[in-house]
Amino acid sequence: MKYYKTLRWIGLLLMIPVMVFAEQARLTRSGIIIVGSGEHVRAFEPFRGSLDGGQGYADAVNRYKKTFGDAVNVYCMIIPTAVAIYCPDEAKEWTKDQRSTVRNIYGRLSDSVKAIDLFDTMDKHAGEDIYSRTDHHWAPLGAYYAAQQFASLAGVPFADLSTYEKHVIHDYVGTMYRFSRDAAVKNAPEDFVYYVPTDVDYTTTYIRYQLGKNRKVVSEKAPEEGHFFYDYEDGSSAAYMTFMHGDLNTTKVKTSTRNGRRLLILKDSYGNAIPAYLFHSFEEIHVVDCRYFTKNIVHYVQKNDVTDILFANNAGHAYSAVTHQAYNRYLEQ
Repeated sequence: MKYYKTLRWIGLLLMIPVMVFAEQARLTRSGIIIVGSGEHVRAFEPFRGSLDGGQGYADAVNRYKKTFGDAVNVYCMIIPTAVAIYCPDEAKEWTKDQRSTVRNIYGRLSDSVKAIDLFDTMDKHAGEDIYSRTDHHWAPLGAYYAAQQFASLAGVPFADLSTYEKHVIHDYVGTMYRFSRDAAVKNAPEDFVYYVPTDVDYTTTYIRYQLGKNRKVVSEKAPEEGHFFYDYEDGSSAAYMTFMHGDLNTTKVKTSTRNGRRLLILKDSYGNAIPAYLFHSFEEIHVVDCRYFTKNIVHYVQKNDVTDILFANNAGHAYSAVTHQAYNRYLEQ
């Protein structure tokens, strides 16, 4: 009887969806890769793109450059996600090669588009807190190094991090716990550290959007001034919304910088952490999300005398057809 009971329990256990383990990493039932343990645990999403993907994104970026010609500089920054920087060898079977996909996109860009390859920069600073351990975003420090690389290529001034005011939100656990439901992530809170520029004046104006059930814009508010940085308490899981209070807006920042340069950032949520590092670099910074924009982008660029356009999307969004379809639609709507 004991023998049959044992077989029964083994059978039941085999029916339960369990986590897959590698030597130093594990794959959760929800498909999240988790590495490390204790306070050093790190969770990230695998990359699903193919090696030769991203043609549509490259075509959209090229189309913007062709549309605006020599009047506007166009830059393409595809932001690596954490899996491309921190995935150990024993877990690489659970993810696709993000670097090959991103560099394939760069290879398809027009010679007149300026590519910003961040992999070497992120690798160089991988020992620093450049990506959140518990959230799917990078950390503000990672965005600083990316903005620094962009500013160098764009030939604009750039303020050193030592001149910024450091702010800390303690006990932060981001989206990766909700995605994975893994207790190790929940029990490994981190500090969310962001940096506020000093010695520069700026005003921030928003057009706020409201979404319908299909997450499409159904209405918008008249432009109104607001804060660029929003305060969140220790322990808040929404700390990344510090910047512009999230994505549901078009943002215009007027700074005290005077150099005739005005930047438009076309981005997903990864791009939210970039603008504040460029207040010393541009007279104006306009921020448009790749999901929420109701105007014609050609008219917008012309009306605001934009001199530079930066595409700043993470690798997943750059690979997704939804992103380049939206950017093409912005040219036509």
